[in-house]
Amino acid sequence: MPASIRYLVFDIESIADAPLVAKLRYPGQSLTPAEGVRRYRAELLEKFQSDFIPYTFQIPISVAVGKVAADFRLVDVVVLDEPQFRPHVIAENFWRGWEKYHRPTLVSFNGRGFDLPLLELTAFRYGLSLPGWFESTGKPSEQSRNRYNTTAHIDLCELLTNFGSTRFNGGLNLAANLIGKPGKMDVQGNMVQDLYDLGKLAEINDYCRCDVLDTYFVFLRSRVLIGQLSIDAEQEIVAEVKTWLEQKAAQLPAYQHYLDCWGDWPNPWK
Repeated sequence: MPASIRYLVFDIESIADAPLVAKLRYPGQSLTPAEGVRRYRAELLEKFQSDFIPYTFQIPISVAVGKVAADFRLVDVVVLDEPQFRPHVIAENFWRGWEKYHRPTLVSFNGRGFDLPLLELTAFRYGLSLPGWFESTGKPSEQSRNRYNTTAHIDLCELLTNFGSTRFNGGLNLAANLIGKPGKMDVQGNMVQDLYDLGKLAEINDYCRCDVLDTYFVFLRSRVLIGQLSIDAEQEIVAEVKTWLEQKAAQLPAYQHYLDCWGDWPNPWK
């Protein structure tokens, strides 16, 4: 199995490290961690029209990974360290899994701007050693963290914007909807902190799983775009994955919800 996995499509959900926010943002003010987070979010909302706390003050609480074979077929989708969801174990499982599968290509949507920096910082925080990822003795173009090394990491947002030359307004939600997939449904990223505070981890994990599915389908279409798949081959794989989801839906209701919101891509060539 490890040798057969060629790509790891992943997504991460995170929350504020509340004690860290209170300590560093409001030193000497005797705020509780929860009060510190509320105040910081209010300040961000007023200044930037978004209350999303920077990743440097966050910890991961859900990471979903889609295992994909060399022929671009989906093998499985897993959520790391379920049901404990311990940030240090999540980070360790992610990086050790990458090594276990012989360093497959990571696939994300805007992962270079958020997901990977947070996972790297989490490894720093918890004392994890990642020599394979941070290896810097080879050619710069071959190093895993090189922005243009798409053998190590394919950031679909960077692909679609020519490495940040334009803004991709609409994000993953738009990209998924362009090809008939659900995109954002009941949960969106700005709701994760509140869901966590309410103890709704299952909803967060389901959201993360569905984001991985959207990312996977966008990844498939990107392979058509660059000439690695024909559109007919892509549609065949999409149909196979839909059947796979139907088979899994009884055990994972999130997949049934995803299927309920499913849209078939209207092929203009037929």
